[in-house]
Amino acid sequence: MTQSVKASLHKGASNSPQRRALRRLLRHRAAVAGGILLILLILIAIFAPWLAPKPFDEGDLLANYAPPSAKFPMGADFLGRDLLSRLIYGTRISLTVAFLGAFFAFMVGLIYGVIAGYYGGRLDSLMMRIVDVLYAFPSLLFIILLMITFKTGFGGTVIHGWLFQLITNLDSRMGGVFLIIVGISVTSWVGMARLTRGMALALQKSDFIQSAVALGAKDSRIIFRHLVPSLVGPLLVRVTLAIPGFIATEAFLSFIGIGATPPTPSWGIMIAEGFKAMRSHPHLAIYPGIALAMVMLAFNFLGDGLRDALDPHSK
Repeated sequence: MTQSVKASLHKGASNSPQRRALRRLLRHRAAVAGGILLILLILIAIFAPWLAPKPFDEGDLLANYAPPSAKFPMGADFLGRDLLSRLIYGTRISLTVAFLGAFFAFMVGLIYGVIAGYYGGRLDSLMMRIVDVLYAFPSLLFIILLMITFKTGFGGTVIHGWLFQLITNLDSRMGGVFLIIVGISVTSWVGMARLTRGMALALQKSDFIQSAVALGAKDSRIIFRHLVPSLVGPLLVRVTLAIPGFIATEAFLSFIGIGATPPTPSWGIMIAEGFKAMRSHPHLAIYPGIALAMVMLAFNFLGDGLRDALDPHSK
């Protein structure tokens, strides 16, 4: 192979759509800052037992509302629990809700929308009517009803006993956020499915799809080799921008007392507990509020960067 051919192949590889998108993303300073912050938060969540000075549920009633000091770098709450340790462990709750909620919303919305958009006809009409019904129901209200049903024990009369016990045990092991993740997953995929279906309908008429059909390619090959790769980029942007809403939902439910189960260190619970002593000890609510704002801004910045990087019309 001559040097000119090798150079042209190397140039073609370096100018691939994926590499151009990566270069655009790396030039987006806010997205890079958001990505770095998210990596740091993920590391904090993974190594929380080693980074936290104290156990998150260890209290000292003699040190309640202790000011920031060498013993309590960010102070202590009304039960004498170290605020810094609870903030560190709270990272796990927010990121768990964010990533699991996003994963299930992405997967269900992608599969549902691709099937409806690709096959069309009566199947498409039926599937979209189901989406319309679910879209009309308020997602936050559904999650609140789900939480109340299981946390009050009423769910045991609605579903089979062993299934109710399994769900409540999972929710207890996850600190009370399993049902929040279920509620977010059940309601958030609807918008993803609509977007996927619309793009699948548009792509179905494109030249490369029509060529694959003319060559006799199977439906599964067309969907997984041609259709899905073209949909992943826009859907990834959509779900990244939706993650702050997932985090805010968990924080809100925990703030009003039906989210994470104490002593789970959810930032929403910490804000609610600190709000009661806002006048005398404002740092108890300010610190978790700042942490919550930082993680939401990081996902927003990264989502904006991905949107600009994956936009085919960007230069």
